[in-house]
Amino acid sequence: MQPQLQQSVSEGVATVVISNPAKRNAMTSAMWGALPPLLDGLAADPRVRALVLTGAGDTFCAGADISSLREPGEDPRALAVRAEEALAAFPRPTLAVVRGHCVGGGSQLAAACDLRFARQGALFGVTPAKLGIVYPASSTRRLASLVGPATAKYLLFSGELIDSERALRTGLVDEVLPEGELGMRVAEFTRVLVSRSQLTQAAAKEFTDGREGRERYWAEQERAGGDTAEGIAAFLERRPPRFTWPVGPSAAVSPVSPVSPGETRST
Repeated sequence: MQPQLQQSVSEGVATVVISNPAKRNAMTSAMWGALPPLLDGLAADPRVRALVLTGAGDTFCAGADISSLREPGEDPRALAVRAEEALAAFPRPTLAVVRGHCVGGGSQLAAACDLRFARQGALFGVTPAKLGIVYPASSTRRLASLVGPATAKYLLFSGELIDSERALRTGLVDEVLPEGELGMRVAEFTRVLVSRSQLTQAAAKEFTDGREGRERYWAEQERAGGDTAEGIAAFLERRPPRFTWPVGPSAAVSPVSPVSPGETRST
């Protein structure tokens, strides 16, 4: 199977799968380059209210395909930074679902997601010190903001792998579950995300990511968008809310069933 990014949309959730089984889902230059336009397309899809990033099989992503560092063309490290920034800027909630190894560029991608759920036994590492590579400044800052300066330095200085339990303690992941429970928990949690107000989520994402200057914009969206009135009415009437921001009544959300595989496309 050729290295590729597979995508599907089902029940309001977009799923992007990193697939390069021959190299433990390492990201090639072509895959790094394909991720930003793929995300742009999903961001423009009114069906998409949350995004899951995961790896094919039993590995999330073993990092960048090292052989691509010697290929002609654009520096794959620059491509990786653009892909990471595109993922961080995705306008809906994003969830990395990690099994097996999440190393190097894989950790970059996981850290760029809003949240991370991991299978017990998953391994995490940031390994540029093993190759004499300077880790990008934006990636370093994102890692440090997630786990704190001391843990970021531990990971970057040593290149050592840490297990899922230590990743949970340091804030690198949000939940750790057995394999038999991980898929069910992801389906359950994404149903929750899909049912909530996109207005609240979008504003919260901007504020928690440190982007400032749009408080007035979000106040205007709250006044004009209708989600607040709907949320209060639904609470008083003891029914699920049907939030419509930002694309009108046609995007109203009703209770949904578990996430199913849906239609799959590859990039």
